[in-house]
Amino acid sequence: MSKTLGLITGNGILPELLAREARKVGRRVAVCAIEGETNPSISLLADATEWIRLGQLGRIIKFFNGQGVREAVMAGKITKTNLFKGNIRPDLEMIKALAKAKNHSDDSLLGGIADHLERKGIKLLNSTAFLSEETLPQRGILTMRKPSKKELIDIDFGWHLAKQMGRLDIGQTVVVKNQAVLAVEAIEGTDQAILRGGALGAGQVVVVKVAKPNQDMRFDVPTVGLGTLEAMIEAKASVLAFEAGKTIILERKRFIEKANAHKIAVVAKES
Repeated sequence: MSKTLGLITGNGILPELLAREARKVGRRVAVCAIEGETNPSISLLADATEWIRLGQLGRIIKFFNGQGVREAVMAGKITKTNLFKGNIRPDLEMIKALAKAKNHSDDSLLGGIADHLERKGIKLLNSTAFLSEETLPQRGILTMRKPSKKELIDIDFGWHLAKQMGRLDIGQTVVVKNQAVLAVEAIEGTDQAILRGGALGAGQVVVVKVAKPNQDMRFDVPTVGLGTLEAMIEAKASVLAFEAGKTIILERKRFIEKANAHKIAVVAKES
C-alpha cells in the first residue's frame, strides 16, 4: 500500500495540480475539501474525500488518522472575507489551535493550525512539495516584452514596499505607477487590488508580488495564474513582477502565451 498524502484544499486549480503530481509519484491522496471553496472535481483525483466546513479542524484530524495520513499539504486559496460573515463555528480542536495564536494574521492563524496538526502526528509539508521546477520560475524575464527603464524603476520601488507589507503580514501585492502607490493588497486579495490600482492609475500600472521576508512555505505561498492575468488585462496593467523561486505560477505555458498576446511583461526577480 502506498504512502498516503493528505490535502487540505481551498479554491483554484492548485489542489487538483498537487493531487495529480502526488499520484504521479505513487502517493495515495486523501482530500479534506472545504465546502463552498473547493471545486467538487477534486473528488475525481482523490482516493478518499471528506467535505468539511471552515473551522472543523477536528474532522480533518479524524479523517487523516483514519486514512493513515502522516504528511499533509495545504493547497488553494480561501476567500478570506468569508471569515467575517459570522457563519464559521470553530470546533474544539480549532479553538485549541487558535488559542495559541498571538493575533488573527495569516501567519499566526495558519501557523497555529500547522503546529496543532504536528502535535497530532500530521506533519504539514511545503505547499510546493510535488510541484515541478517549471511551476516555480527562476530569475529572468519570462515574456517577449521586457520592462522599460521607467517600469524597472517602478518594480524596484514597489518591491521594497511589498516586502515591508509582507513583514507586517498585511498582504503580498502592491500596484504602483510613476513611483506612487495606487493599491495595497489586504484581505480582498490580489485580483481586487490589481483592479483597484488599475482604475486609479488609468492603466499602464506595475504589479509587484513578493514572498514575505520570512515566508513559511507551508502556507500562503505567493501564487499567480490566469485569474491574476485576467485582472491585469482588465486593469490595463503593463508589468507583473514576482519573486523568483518563491512564487507558484499556474498553467505557465498558457499564462505566458496570454501575457505575450497582451504585451504584458512578466519578470521573476530575486530579492
